[in-house]
Amino acid sequence: MEKHDGRDTGKVRFDDPWYDALASGWGELDGTGAPAPAVPPAHPEQERRAGGAADVYLEVQRSAAFQEVRSRYRRFVVPGVAVFFTWYVGYVVTATTAPGFMATPVAGAVNVAMVAGLGQFLTTFLFTWAYARHARLRRDRAALDLRWDTQELTRSVRGGER
Repeated sequence: MEKHDGRDTGKVRFDDPWYDALASGWGELDGTGAPAPAVPPAHPEQERRAGGAADVYLEVQRSAAFQEVRSRYRRFVVPGVAVFFTWYVGYVVTATTAPGFMATPVAGAVNVAMVAGLGQFLTTFLFTWAYARHARLRRDRAALDLRWDTQELTRSVRGGER
């Protein structure tokens, strides 16, 4: 755990968007073996204004920025999954329908089936790397900005609480 020096040192803010709920003991056992009590809301009036926060999330979901993030995600994932699934099914179908071809030697005891099987692992790692790179370069910044804006909007709906 990092040490933070500042005016909020030692205070736990439950309205913080970066707060980890599990750190509060939620869902964990207390010292007696019984479930720990749930953390009460920081401000009871938050429960009455929950409808306003829900409206903010619906508004953000309809926004052009959110739609652009979702569109970028789909433009990468849909073709990527289609190519990967086709490659996987092609390997399985070829292995079952053309065992003679798969048994063709490539180098020594290594045959086409072994090369294609290792290719499955290689393409899995390549697809994972490409996905992470695409997310980092094309979506993460926009999604983080959208998340920050959403938190600011919900804070203003709740009355500017801190």
